[in-house]
Amino acid sequence: MVNEWAGARVLVVGLARSGAAVARLLLRHGAQVTITDRRRAEELGEEANELAQIGARLVVGGHPESLFDQPWDEVVKNPGVPYSAYPVTEAIRRGIPVVTELELAWRIRPENWLAITGTNGKTTTTSWVGHMLEAAGVPHRVAGNIGVPLCDVVEAIDSKEWLVAELSSFQLQGTLRFRPHIGAILNIYPAHLDYHGSLEAYAAAKKNMFVNQGPEDYAVLNGGRKDEHHLMAGVRARPAQFGGPRRPGVPGMAVEGDRVLWWDGFRTEPVCAVSDVALPGEHNLENFLAAGTLAVLAGASLSAVAASGRTFRGVEHRMEFVRQWQGVTFYNDSKATNPEAAFRALGAFPKNVIWIAGGLDRGDDYRRLLPLLQEGRVKTVLTMGQSGPRIAALAEEVEIPFRKVSDVEEAVRIAASLARGGDVVLLSPAAASWDQYRSFEERGRMFKEAVNKL
Repeated sequence: MVNEWAGARVLVVGLARSGAAVARLLLRHGAQVTITDRRRAEELGEEANELAQIGARLVVGGHPESLFDQPWDEVVKNPGVPYSAYPVTEAIRRGIPVVTELELAWRIRPENWLAITGTNGKTTTTSWVGHMLEAAGVPHRVAGNIGVPLCDVVEAIDSKEWLVAELSSFQLQGTLRFRPHIGAILNIYPAHLDYHGSLEAYAAAKKNMFVNQGPEDYAVLNGGRKDEHHLMAGVRARPAQFGGPRRPGVPGMAVEGDRVLWWDGFRTEPVCAVSDVALPGEHNLENFLAAGTLAVLAGASLSAVAASGRTFRGVEHRMEFVRQWQGVTFYNDSKATNPEAAFRALGAFPKNVIWIAGGLDRGDDYRRLLPLLQEGRVKTVLTMGQSGPRIAALAEEVEIPFRKVSDVEEAVRIAASLARGGDVVLLSPAAASWDQYRSFEERGRMFKEAVNKL
């Protein structure tokens, strides 16, 4: 393969984890790399020094106009850096290609990508696919938005291994040639509109999963969500689906009665009983169908898929069982950073939920949660963060008791004092964490620490 980066002048915008991975990869391929970050040198840590020692040039403490005193062949931006930020806007104005880490990783190693995106469920589904492929003995590596930078692993993966990649809309928006052999969009709900500007732009970023695919590839959608099949318009890949009614010639996994079935497009085969899927909630049954469909397309046996349904225990911060204390069960769903994710979590429990919610207010529509609140599943709401008052207003509207708390530690203390045997204490914030915590992971860890101190 031709080394297209030998001698190329590349500007990396935003260091962070993926920016550092990009810089290391490009330097190994002989590129001239400059990294620019708004943070000061002392805030960047030792990694910045290490990159400088292996040949990267650092411009920190801001993005000066002098960055463009020299020409760039390509700009690689950290996925979280908005397109409205300088120097991204300047690169676009000058006609310089602006991409994300995903594009570079694919160009290094384009074979056998199984890529997954969606507003909700992508981390669980990605991890579950990996679990199924492991059970089936299918070589694979899990990476991407799930926590392992793609550019840190692509050179170490054999071309015959599957790269199972969780992808965000931020990553997908910055692609030009990216083409997975198997690509899935699990669902699309309003999210990240502060970044994308509109639901249409958000959906368009997700659809980059399919735009370069050919007839030998697979484009996988949720068969139970007919409103999203417009995403197939103009797509040349073979369709596959999970859930929904069977369609001739379209393979996928679905539920019929109390059974999970595989449909190869022409006939059905039994997979397992619905009750064999260990993770609770309708949303996790949907995640199982999605993961099973993808794993079978990648070569997993139906028996391995069924075994994984019984043995997979989920991922950290996503409906994660923490502890049972005095008959009260605590769940950490800190990764529920939007109302739809919280809706799915609350829907897993029929009653007696003490719900801890609230965080960064991004203008999300919390009224999506009203039907579940009206059903009497929630007995008390503990609200925190910027969006706490809006969630409290919903609770007040349906006459559910609510209390304001300062953080997850106080929420755990109060929840423990209110809970009785048989109750569920659920941290499912329906909001991002950045108003109080550095990440949803930090928020979830602090919740678990507080629970385990009871």
